[in-house]
Amino acid sequence: MIELIELTKRFGQLVAVDHINLHVKQGEIFGFLGPNGAGKTTTIKMLAGLLKPTSGRALVDGYDVVAHPMEAKRVIGLIPDQPFLYEKLTGVEFLRFIGSLFGMKKDDIQWHISHLLDLFELDGWGDELIESYSHGMKQRLVMSAALLHDPKVIIVDEPMVGLDPKAINLVKRIFKQKSEEGVTIFLSTHTLEIAQQLCHRLGILNGGKLIAMGTLSELMKTLELETGRTGTLESLFLTLTGKALND
Repeated sequence: MIELIELTKRFGQLVAVDHINLHVKQGEIFGFLGPNGAGKTTTIKMLAGLLKPTSGRALVDGYDVVAHPMEAKRVIGLIPDQPFLYEKLTGVEFLRFIGSLFGMKKDDIQWHISHLLDLFELDGWGDELIESYSHGMKQRLVMSAALLHDPKVIIVDEPMVGLDPKAINLVKRIFKQKSEEGVTIFLSTHTLEIAQQLCHRLGILNGGKLIAMGTLSELMKTLELETGRTGTLESLFLTLTGKALND
C-alpha cells in the first residue's frame, strides 16, 4: 500500500533523507520513529506529495506521488503535527469545504460530517467558529477532515500533540478500528509508548537513514544481539540513536 524506493531528499549539501526503502502493507500501522532532525517530517512531506524527492520514489496504492499526484492524494488522509484551519469558518463549514475539494457528493459529505463529529466527540461544536475551539478540539477536527473521504492510507505526524488522556485514548481506538477495516496508517511519533501500543511494525530513522525496522519483538532481539542484554523500546531507541541524542 505504501512503498518507498531509494527515497532521498537533499537541501544543498544536507542529506535530510538518505535512500530509504520500505514497504507498508494494507491494514498495517507502521510506526516511524527517530530523534529531532532525523528526517521524519521530510519523509512524510514527500510521501504526502508536499515535497518533491531529490531522487527515488514514493508510491501510495500503486500511484507514484510525483508522476500521479492527484490519484495518490485521493487515497491519502494527512494529519499534520500542527492543525491548519480556517478559523472564521464553523467546524461543519470547514468539513464541507474539505469534502468539496475531494469532489464528494453533498449527501455523502453531510453523512460523513455527522458521523465524524460524533466519532470525535465534536457533535455539539459543529456550528461554532473554529477560533473558539481548544487546541485539542482543533486537532480532532483536522483528524475528522483527514478521514472525511474514506482514505485508504492515513499519514500522521505526531497525532497526540495537545490532546488530553481521554482524547488520546479515543484516537488510539479510532486508529485501531481503521486498521481492522483495512486502512493503512503511517504514524510518526516521539511518544514511544504510543508506538508500542499501536504499531504492528516500527522503523527507526537516524541522520536520514533507516537504521532498524521490524516488529517490536524483532527489534528487541536486535537490542539483545547488539548489547547482550534485554530491554525496552526506549532502551533500543537510545542505543541506536544515542550518538545523535548526545551531540
